[in-house]
Amino acid sequence: MSIKLKNKLNNKQARVAVIGLGYVGLPLALAFAEKGYKVVGIDTSVERVGRIAALKSYITDVPSSLIAKLVTKKAFQATTDFDLLAEADVVIICVPTPLKRKYTPDISYIVSAVRSVAKHLHKDMLIVLESTTYPGTTEELIKPELEKSGLKAGKDFFIAFSPERIDPGNKHFDVTLIPKVVGGLTKTCTELSGLLYSKIIKHVHQVSTCKAAEMTKLLENSFRIVNIGWINEIAQMCHALDVDVWEVIEAAKTKPFGFMPFYPGLGVGGHCIPEDPLYLYWKAKHYDFSCKFIKLAADTNTDMPAYAVERLKKMLKKPLKNAKILVLGVTYKKDVKDLRKSPAIRLFELLKKQTKVDYYDPIIPFLKIDGIDQTSIKLIPAAIKSYDAVVVAVDHTAVNYELIFRNARLIFDTRNVYQKKEDKKVVKL
Repeated sequence: MSIKLKNKLNNKQARVAVIGLGYVGLPLALAFAEKGYKVVGIDTSVERVGRIAALKSYITDVPSSLIAKLVTKKAFQATTDFDLLAEADVVIICVPTPLKRKYTPDISYIVSAVRSVAKHLHKDMLIVLESTTYPGTTEELIKPELEKSGLKAGKDFFIAFSPERIDPGNKHFDVTLIPKVVGGLTKTCTELSGLLYSKIIKHVHQVSTCKAAEMTKLLENSFRIVNIGWINEIAQMCHALDVDVWEVIEAAKTKPFGFMPFYPGLGVGGHCIPEDPLYLYWKAKHYDFSCKFIKLAADTNTDMPAYAVERLKKMLKKPLKNAKILVLGVTYKKDVKDLRKSPAIRLFELLKKQTKVDYYDPIIPFLKIDGIDQTSIKLIPAAIKSYDAVVVAVDHTAVNYELIFRNARLIFDTRNVYQKKEDKKVVKL
């Protein structure tokens, strides 16, 4: 192990740089700053850097007061200047990994970040990738790119992969309370990255290789997408059989072993679940292996908004084109101000092509995305009564569901918020 870097990590003299100040990178950077490390956050977004300079948060789980405290005491700074990487002992990469097309990864953000690091690479530097990617990325892409400097990975500098496990909106598990998996190129790389994260996280689990750590993340997310896809298929099956899927899930939950509840809805959103498993699907194809479950689940989840529209058509007392619909909630997840890959947005788009549709969302006052330009309605009795149906797409806490129930003509409940209401005007997914 590099004694120099080990000592810096232990005595909090190591300078930490985090590339990418999104929902993963910002909380991570602040966690290290809170523990006494000097941290610089680097992002290409002038807006993000400006918000931090103004001591304002743009992420739901990060209070502005925390940013203000750490920036004021000069424990944390945000910048667009990648030249500050030259001063870093540790670089953690937390950049986006979207899809180019439905089943093709886009790792251009990782490549760009690594090339920036390469320009400022020095001996005893530790580079950790947290961005979700296909197994083999760290060893096959990052290592060769950094070794162009003439320095040797595992000897002169150290690289590892540690999958992010941030759960936006989860008040019980912030970044410091979620066990961390690390896997390095060499044993020393693993030990150093494990030491790094142990300074902010109680439990760090070391695996044998970068590839094992990369695969761990994809297993976690694929587990989610497959089971969500399965329960969405079960919901459709239960409807065909005239069985309440929510009642069936509650009954199955009573089994103390061998069952974990997943719940149906309009699909999956955010970045991780809709896209990350497809990185594994793409990589497996290069080995002539077909991930049938991942593709089937992805397709099932993607089709849920269209399925919901067809259900809605059948329950209305008039043609959809003559109806007026209110969509309740447009974010991808309950109580999270995030629209990425939101299936509720997809539902809204489908309805907008066929009829008049409005939305109400207590945390999204206006929508300007994917050709949609609308403002959230005011949730008052007269407005609710004007709609032929209200579709509960997202179950935000700050919604007066009783007000909606009293005034709506028809409610299509995709989130089971009216589980205790026995009324013909409430139709469950």
